[in-house]
Amino acid sequence: MQPERPDYSGLTRLKESHSPRRRALWTTLVYLVAGFIWITFSDRIVELWFPDARMLSLVQTWKGVLFVVVTGLVLFTVILRQLNKDRLLLSLQSDQRRALRRRERQLTVLMDNLPGMAYRCLPDENWTMLFVSAGCADLTGYQPEELIRNRTTSYAALMDEEDAGQVAQEVEAAVRKDESFSVEYAITRKDGRKIWVWERGCGVLDDDGTMVLEGIILDISDRKQLENELEALATRDSLTGVLNRRECSRVLIEELERARRYNRPLALLWIDFDHFKEINDTWGHAAGDSVLCSISSLLEDSVRSVDTLGRFGGEEFVLILPEMDVAEAEETAERLRQRVCNQPVALESGHNIRLTISIGVAVFPDHGDTLDALCAAADKAMYRAKKQGRNCIAMAQAVQPVHNGFR
Repeated sequence: MQPERPDYSGLTRLKESHSPRRRALWTTLVYLVAGFIWITFSDRIVELWFPDARMLSLVQTWKGVLFVVVTGLVLFTVILRQLNKDRLLLSLQSDQRRALRRRERQLTVLMDNLPGMAYRCLPDENWTMLFVSAGCADLTGYQPEELIRNRTTSYAALMDEEDAGQVAQEVEAAVRKDESFSVEYAITRKDGRKIWVWERGCGVLDDDGTMVLEGIILDISDRKQLENELEALATRDSLTGVLNRRECSRVLIEELERARRYNRPLALLWIDFDHFKEINDTWGHAAGDSVLCSISSLLEDSVRSVDTLGRFGGEEFVLILPEMDVAEAEETAERLRQRVCNQPVALESGHNIRLTISIGVAVFPDHGDTLDALCAAADKAMYRAKKQGRNCIAMAQAVQPVHNGFR
């Protein structure tokens, strides 16, 4: 239901056509006209109607009284008409005040029940708030009077500097095109908690011609959290939290292109857990899942921040090591093997399990210059490590150059 809009047309017309000066002039003019007509024609009319001198003298005596009565009636009529219009004007004003109060109540109820915060602000660097609804307290933690006119803090201070600049550009572009804007950004509440908000508004001209912004701001933290969770599900392994096969392949393609463009090496470690089936058969799949999570965390903590760990399926993991040559890759693989071997995994049952891993190492461009070739070389090297007795590393075989000769 839309708030009722008061109709000011009748009230405006009455005010414009019946100003106090105009009404006073109208009353005076009527009185002067009536007096002029009486003075001009009363003597002649009396002389025509009463030719007798004695009767004429008597009528002349009462003519002044009659003049007072007649002009009094004229004034009464004019003033009564003006007072009726005054009463109509007051009635219209009273109706308008009641309509305004109803509209204010409707707007107050609407604003107070909004899920977020309605606002009216200046498009300056501080986003100076001229009005905020009661939802301000739930959204920002600040009371409305603390934000209005930047009494305690400005709304812009709640935003990150980078977000504030980007939002300002988008809002300015929309206002310049006379369009509404819709933006998302993070703010820091009074209690220090960061939330995501969605803002929609438009630029309007104030009564004095000043451009102001009006709109609404909603808390979308739950939606953002859901989006992040969905994004994580699309790129992360649901059990271990490392990259899944699809995302890890994408990263490997990008790193391979970068290595080829800048003529830099790229190492790929293909990791497989030894005798993992025995852990599931002996301790159960829950224990196996716990081992996968623990070892993947151990591997992530043991490499650089630029390195990427991914789970390709089951107990197979790959580790992407940018700008790492053959010797460095072999050293890293051996260090990881020893760390896993020397780090027992504690189960919820209180038992400790020791696990070993087999690692195949391949390096671009020594062992392959394409994605498929590099992955195949690392996979074959890992199976060779398995055949060599497990708990060891194996380097991929170097690519043999092809020579064409002529006799």
